[in-house]
Amino acid sequence: QLQLVESGGASVQPGGSLKLSCAASGSPSDYYSIGWFRQAPGKEREGIACISGRNQNTYYTDSMKGRFTITRDNSKNTVYLQMNSLKPEDTAVYYCAADGVRSRLATTASEYDYWGQGTQVTVSS
Repeated sequence: QLQLVESGGASVQPGGSLKLSCAASGSPSDYYSIGWFRQAPGKEREGIACISGRNQNTYYTDSMKGRFTITRDNSKNTVYLQMNSLKPEDTAVYYCAADGVRSRLATTASEYDYWGQGTQVTVSS
């Protein structure tokens, strides 16, 4: 059973940066594609980016291109989300998730099998 734990969420001012981490344990994590999602109060969960396991191919939702970068370090079983030029509308709980279909770059939450508990990001002056 794969477990995911997010960390790195914080309160930052507009224009700031954060780097979120998603640590995996319990199974060979490089088998799984990992995606980052976020959910703001009263809104649906939306996809940000995903990265495949060994080949580390990436996909970004169009609205997230340019300010967000997903990377992974398989030696540390960790996937990262670098977020720059943060805006108040980026305020949300950020989740990572693992897709059990190898090498797929899934874009919707329903395609993911394992989820972390989330980490809060607040962007406010």
